[in-house]
Amino acid sequence: MSSIVDALYELKYNPFEYGGYLASFYTAVGELANNFLLAPLVIPLCSHPIFGQKLFNSNIRSTVWSVFADRTKLYDLQERMDEFQALTEQCIQYCLVNDWLSVNQETLSLCACDESESVFTNQKSAEKLGRLFSGHSVVEIYAFLGVKPR
Repeated sequence: MSSIVDALYELKYNPFEYGGYLASFYTAVGELANNFLLAPLVIPLCSHPIFGQKLFNSNIRSTVWSVFADRTKLYDLQERMDEFQALTEQCIQYCLVNDWLSVNQETLSLCACDESESVFTNQKSAEKLGRLFSGHSVVEIYAFLGVKPR
């Protein structure tokens, strides 16, 4: 029975599905130093049942404080980050292989590749999350969300 559950989980949460989320996020977040450390937040927030929808419905005037106003609903974010860590790593590898993202070793950041032959499906919630996070430092974002990078 557990093998069926594991198979269904892998069908829903796989790098082919969520690679576009990371590529969309890094396209929108821009040149932020150490933005590589934000990768563990993307999938847990965009797939969150409450905040995924809030991100999708956010507009240009939305801020981190307006979207995540009720931080009590983020009680499971640290656990979600830990559970999705392996998927996040696989998605980063998938994006690098497909030339959707590249690594800037000097600033420890991921950047969107402009001349990508392979096109990914733009994910609006991840793109909007990237816009919300741009302009804030990695330390501010983690402190606001109340989680710790691992």
